[in-house]
Amino acid sequence: MSETRYHIVLRRSEGERVTLEALAASAGVHPALVQSFVEFGLIEPVERVGAQLLFDGGCVVRLCTIMRLRHDLGANLPGVAVILDMLDRLATLQRENMRLRDQRS
Repeated sequence: MSETRYHIVLRRSEGERVTLEALAASAGVHPALVQSFVEFGLIEPVERVGAQLLFDGGCVVRLCTIMRLRHDLGANLPGVAVILDMLDRLATLQRENMRLRDQRS
């Protein structure tokens, strides 16, 4: 029996750009914390306008994932980086698997 899986999407926002402050506010964290995640490489801005960093709207979900990993699982920043990398790779493999299944159909 096949199990249906549903992905939770907190916010879909293709093409939307948000400031560092708006990103932090959307996750309920201080902008300095988001800045530290940027410096560590966990979140990447898509654009710089002067001194202002702009992020893709999808970073809201990534930031919430980072906060959940830190608070619920107690992962430190290097651990969060490894987990995010593995999640990204898993998502890529799942997309590839679906593409190959669709080709066979």
